[in-house]
Amino acid sequence: MKTALKLELEEARTMIAAAMRKAQEISVLETICITDDGGYPIAMDRMDGARVTGPQIAWNKAFTAAGHKRSTHLFNTAPNGPALPGNEAFGIQWSFEGRFAVFVGGFPIVVDGQVIGGVGLSGGNGEQDTQCGLAALEALRDLLAPKGHSVLAEADIKK
Repeated sequence: MKTALKLELEEARTMIAAAMRKAQEISVLETICITDDGGYPIAMDRMDGARVTGPQIAWNKAFTAAGHKRSTHLFNTAPNGPALPGNEAFGIQWSFEGRFAVFVGGFPIVVDGQVIGGVGLSGGNGEQDTQCGLAALEALRDLLAPKGHSVLAEADIKK
């Protein structure tokens, strides 16, 4: 029997607030989605003026990161990105009725070595989405550190 950590609304809202602050700081309009370990949304916010397509894209990225336990951009990072042509997972982006995102902006949420969810961002370029995603992960790290938990806050996550 394994004891599992579960991400709750307070943590998800803390992460979204941090990502939105970073987005405002770097002048980008983002949609941010925080999912549970099954890839289903706990919380999502779309900044005023952000693209209407953002919520679905952000959710897809968070879904992929949580479910496959890796940062979404690692699927297409040369030379060994598994979703690149000729590699073992080429075509995986058509899985789950097209919900599998293989581009930058999705990060697994790893607490005490366990993937407990995902964060997905849509609205900026890859660098901007990454900056906002890292801000979200860092905010969770800062929130949970006093409670004795460790949070992986880096761009390249593969569990």
